[in-house]
Amino acid sequence: MNIIKKVTFIANDDSIKEMKDLLKTMVEPSKNEKGCLSYEIYQLKENPAKFVVVEAWEDEEALNGHKTTEHYKYYKANFEPYCKDKYSDDLEII
Repeated sequence: MNIIKKVTFIANDDSIKEMKDLLKTMVEPSKNEKGCLSYEIYQLKENPAKFVVVEAWEDEEALNGHKTTEHYKYYKANFEPYCKDKYSDDLEII
């Protein structure tokens, strides 16, 4: 069963560029992972401090594997100083 997540980040006003740069480092390595169906990051035009990551994985095993990669560990260790808020939603194709 595919897993689709939408993760929203709200950057601190003085850290928008840093948040954007950090999130961008996740795209290509994630797309190259086994089981990644898609991985895209969006920045809202009307609110540049808000970023939305939409990612799809073949299954729970692929998502769990993603969380053990070096690029994921680097992001997890470094995003908090730039981030005012973060939340996640599980999506379902209808």
